[in-house]
Amino acid sequence: MAGAAGGGKGPRVPAPPKRPKAEPKAAQQGRQRRPASRPTDALPTTPHSVPPSGRSNAAARTMLRRLVQGEAPPTQAMSIVERLAGSPYANPMMHVGGPDASARKALDFALNLAETMFRYGAGALEVETSIIAVTAAFGLENIEVDITNQSVVLNYSAKDQTPTTVLRVVRSWTNNYAGLTAIHRLVSDIAGGGVSRIEAAQRLDEITHRPKPFPRWMVTAAFGIFAAAIVAFVGGTPLGSLIGFVSCILVDLVGRKLGEWRVPEFFAVATCSVLVTLIAMMFWWMQVPIAPALVVVGGILLLLPTGRLVSATQDAINGFPVTAAGRFLSAVLIFAALVAGIAVALVAGNALGIPPLEVLESSGSQYPWPVVAVLTFIAVAMICIAEQTDVKLVIPTSLVAVAGYLLLISATAAGVGYRLAPALAAILIGALSRVVALRLGAPQLVVAVPAVLFLYPGLTIFRSMYMLTLDSEVVNDGALGLFNALTVVLAIAAGVVLGDNLARPFTRRLSSDERQRNRRR
Repeated sequence: MAGAAGGGKGPRVPAPPKRPKAEPKAAQQGRQRRPASRPTDALPTTPHSVPPSGRSNAAARTMLRRLVQGEAPPTQAMSIVERLAGSPYANPMMHVGGPDASARKALDFALNLAETMFRYGAGALEVETSIIAVTAAFGLENIEVDITNQSVVLNYSAKDQTPTTVLRVVRSWTNNYAGLTAIHRLVSDIAGGGVSRIEAAQRLDEITHRPKPFPRWMVTAAFGIFAAAIVAFVGGTPLGSLIGFVSCILVDLVGRKLGEWRVPEFFAVATCSVLVTLIAMMFWWMQVPIAPALVVVGGILLLLPTGRLVSATQDAINGFPVTAAGRFLSAVLIFAALVAGIAVALVAGNALGIPPLEVLESSGSQYPWPVVAVLTFIAVAMICIAEQTDVKLVIPTSLVAVAGYLLLISATAAGVGYRLAPALAAILIGALSRVVALRLGAPQLVVAVPAVLFLYPGLTIFRSMYMLTLDSEVVNDGALGLFNALTVVLAIAAGVVLGDNLARPFTRRLSSDERQRNRRR
């Protein structure tokens, strides 16, 4: 074959004379591959070209090697850039000319970014992938990230240099999904290679000082409208919806004042739980024709730590047990505050002579399903306003919730159990939320958390908590009901995460398209 390639000149064809010309290229390739610490080394490399005469033998050797060799070294550490796989920032544009002139400034920016994302409700995985994408784009190759429930630790250890470790503790939280969406777009722009560190710092400062999209009075009204829609959703009358509207507005005003007084969240939630229960009991005492349990449901759903439960489940599944444990503990404390508030309200009602409430199971909404679908749309839109979601995401998020509701009633009509039907709807909501979020340049959590709220069994939670505060004869029934309700809650949260993961293979192109759009801006 060599002779044929050389035109029949046999012995005069050896390759050595050509090697000096090929060596500079090979040496250049070797120099490009030498720094093993570069993030690009974690990405697949293009195989070397094989001479035509050796392609069949090389293919055979490659196949034989795959058959006999073991798995990849099990003790080999995962490259930190591999953590971006499946995220919207996969394959970021990396700075290959070395780190920024001041690596400490890049680390400080990454910490400010992480703190802001945590304050706005992001999950640990989203914060970690954002840090990795940003630091890689700024040329910090040897970076390690450690995230817990309230703190972020970054360690930068460049070769032959003293390592630098920085820490940031997050001590406050706020509802600002619009800000979280803006940060997601900022990270996408940085990963696309079109934003310098100075410009990125200016944009982050602008995001943190930007007013929220909806004024406070509109948020308070949204709480009331949400409660009215949910009361009708679970089977309440128009009068019950009106009472739920008024009581939840009052609860929001009281909760805001307690927040201004720096009252701990446990006592603030317990106080709001007392208030919403007492209002329903007072109208029941005055023989107003309402179902008091259904009136309380709207307030219960508003007080549930929905976003925290979804984030905690997501963190636990994605390998952040410490962060997940902290968020689960805070969520359990919220449930305990709800139980304590209901107990205090019942004791106060008993002292006033209010008769026991009727907390029987509801047979469902008294309206046809198209009307209930509209109520779902309205309720989720109001939650989007309460969570300060970006204006252009309100309608898409509500439509995702309606799609989940349609699957819920279809699964229920097919005889699926009360635990599995909400989980199936949550899976659909999680998958659609990822598609919609990537289309509109937002993280999945921003769409999924408001869209999934109507699935939570607020009536079952209230009935179970109510039974826990009664005689010892029904305490066991209350504990069992609360356990079943928490099972449904965790199934819904896990369904959202599962739907997000199932949609990832089908949304890779959306991620790349989003980054290309950001790069063109």
